[in-house]
Amino acid sequence: MRFAPECCLVDEIHATLRALFPLCRSLAGACNRETLRILGDIIPLRVHEYASGAKVYDWIIPDEWKAREAWIQDASGRRLADFAVNNLHLVSYSMPVRDVFTLAELKKHLHWREDLPQAIPYRTSYYKRDWGFCISFEQYQRDFACLPDATAFEVCVDTEFIKGSLSVGDLVIPGDTKQEILLSTYFCHPSLANDNLSGMVLTAYLARELMRRRTRYSYRVVFVPESVGAVAYCAHNEAAMKAVDCGFVITCTAGPGQWGYKASIDEGHRINRIVEESFAEFSLPVLRYPFDPHGSDERQYASPGFRINTVTISKDKYYEYKEYHSSLDSLDFISADALSRTMLLHLRVLEKLEDEVFYKSLNPHCEAMLSPRGLYPSTGGGMMPGKNSGRLDAILWLMMLCDGKTSLQDIAKRTGVPFVELRDAAALLTEKGLLGLLPFPEKPYAL
Repeated sequence: MRFAPECCLVDEIHATLRALFPLCRSLAGACNRETLRILGDIIPLRVHEYASGAKVYDWIIPDEWKAREAWIQDASGRRLADFAVNNLHLVSYSMPVRDVFTLAELKKHLHWREDLPQAIPYRTSYYKRDWGFCISFEQYQRDFACLPDATAFEVCVDTEFIKGSLSVGDLVIPGDTKQEILLSTYFCHPSLANDNLSGMVLTAYLARELMRRRTRYSYRVVFVPESVGAVAYCAHNEAAMKAVDCGFVITCTAGPGQWGYKASIDEGHRINRIVEESFAEFSLPVLRYPFDPHGSDERQYASPGFRINTVTISKDKYYEYKEYHSSLDSLDFISADALSRTMLLHLRVLEKLEDEVFYKSLNPHCEAMLSPRGLYPSTGGGMMPGKNSGRLDAILWLMMLCDGKTSLQDIAKRTGVPFVELRDAAALLTEKGLLGLLPFPEKPYAL
C-alpha cells in the first residue's frame, strides 16, 4: 500500500507549520483566535466563544491572557531571559510584575531542566496567579549559579488578564448518515512543534481531505485549548458528543521517531484492531501504549458520561521523547513529510472504519428455529462443530454475536470463521428475516 504523500501537500504543510509556530498560544486570547483564523484558510471552521467566568461542568472558563513583554535584567542592563527572544522564557499565564529581586528571591520563580541542559522548558500557571521564567540549565549555571544570593535583578512581566472568552473551532462534515466520528486536537501551547502544532495542522488537512470524499459517517472536527476547552465543548454540545462512538485525539504526529498509538478506554473496541491492521498494511511495527488517564483530551471524551473511544496515533508520543515540553521541540525536530505520512495512517484507519459492516439480530431472545428456514441439517446427531458443520458455524456465530455493535470483521477475528463466509451467511440470514443490516453501529453501553 502506498505510504508516500504528494509533494505539493508536504509543501503546504510546511508553510502552515511555519506560519503557526511563532504564535504565543495559551488557554485564551488573541493568538488562539489568530491560530483559528489561519486554520480557517484550510477548512471552513466555525469559531465559538465561551465567556470568561462561565461554569462548564466542574470547570470555570478562564480569563484571557495577554503578554506584551517580559524579561530579567542584571545590574549592567543585560537581559538574561527575554520573552521577545523566545516566548517559552515566560511561564504561561504569568501575572504582571515590575520590581527588583535578589537572586535568592528570583530562584523561586526560575525553571530549568538539568536532564536537558540546553533546553528552555515549557511551564504554565493556568489556575494559580503566579509568575515565572524558564531558562536552560546551561544559562542558569552561566548567569546565576555563581553569583551571591544577594545579587539584584530587575524583573518585568508586562501581562494582562481580560474578561473575554475562550475560543474553540469546529466543523461538521456531513456524510451519508448522521452518525459521527470525532477528530479532536488542542492548540494551547506556544512554539512547541510536535506536541501541539503538528496535531492541529494534521487535523486541518485531514478534514480537508474528508471534505473531498463521499463518506458513510459524518465527521465532527474540533479544535480546543486542552482540558478546559474540551470540557467546555462537551458541555455546550452534550447530546451530539454522547452520540459519538469513536475517533481520534490528534497530537504529536511529526517527530523523527517511531509511529505508535495510544489505545482507547475500551481495549476491545474495534478502533484499536483497525489501527493495528493499518500499521501492518504500511509494514510498520505496532508500538502500542495502553489507555491511562494521563495524557490529553481523551480524559474528557472517555469520562463516564461520554465514553467516546478515541485513539492517538503518534510519531514520538508525548512523555516518550526527551525534547517534550521544551524549546528543543522546534520546527527542526519535526518534518512536514513525517506529518503527512501520519495523516495517511489516520486516513487508512478512517477508510477501514467506513468499510466495517454491522448486523443486528431480529430474533434476539434465545436462538431462532433454523430448520423450518432450511438453515439446519434435517438429520441430527452426526454433526461435529468445526468438522462437518459447514455454513452452520457462520450462521450460529452470527446469530450469537450480531448485536448491532460488533462488526463482521470483529466476529471474523474472534471466531476464526473467514470474513467472506460470514458475509455470505449474513446476506442469507438477512434474506430469511433473521438479521438486519445497519447503516452504522449502535453505540456500546458505557463501561
